[in-house]
Order: sequence, then structure tokens, then C-alpha cells
Amino acid sequence: MEQVRYYATGRRKTASARVWLMPGTGKITINGREASEYLRRLTLERLVTQPLRLLGLEGQYDIMATVRGGGLSGQAGAIRHGVARALLQVNPEYRAVLKQNGLLTRDAREKERKKYGRHGARRGFQYVKR
Repeated sequence: MEQVRYYATGRRKTASARVWLMPGTGKITINGREASEYLRRLTLERLVTQPLRLLGLEGQYDIMATVRGGGLSGQAGAIRHGVARALLQVNPEYRAVLKQNGLLTRDAREKERKKYGRHGARRGFQYVKR
């Protein structure tokens, strides 16, 4: 008998995560490594499990994710987005709670490009009186 797996894609900044949700004991694997080992910060671990905590499902599902691009914070956000989307496949009634907490909306904020002749995207020239 094959185990039930729910799949979803999550994105944040330049990070993209493929997330599989399986009934289990709450084990989180990211790119073949334990979540605590991969993310290295408790706040990022809590970010990944936020959708499960909101629904009271913490410890009932195993999360397996492969994530590429971006930094650790963006990757954690992408996994959170993927987990929230996968939970919709588990039960469509979770949509109201997830939507209310803004977990289904893809955060579209990206880094603004640096402009030529300037020090950054917005920062202007250094002021010199003479």
C-alpha cells in the first residue's frame, strides 16, 4: 500500500520550494537534511511549521522539501508557502484560516535593482560641497 503524499510549490523572493506533506510524526527534512541542521535558527523553523500550528496539526505530518535559490530566510518563507498550499489538498476547509493569516498569498516583494551612477537602488550620490 502506497503512502498518501500531498505536493505543492511555494515561492518567496528568489527561493522556490517543492514541498511534500505526508502523515507522520512531525519530522521535517529540507534538501535531505534535518530542519534544525539546515535552517540553523529556531525562528526559521517556527516559520516553516506556522501553518501546521495554526490548524493544530503540529506533529501529525512529516514535511519533505527541496528548495533552491535565495537565502535561508527566503527559503524558509518558500517552504511555509508550500506547506500552506499542500494543506489545502489535505482538507479544502483549511482555506479560511490559512487565507485569514496571509499564508496562501505569495509575497511578491523582490529586491529592487541597483541603478547605474548611484550607490544602490535608491541611495543617491555622495554630497560634496566643493
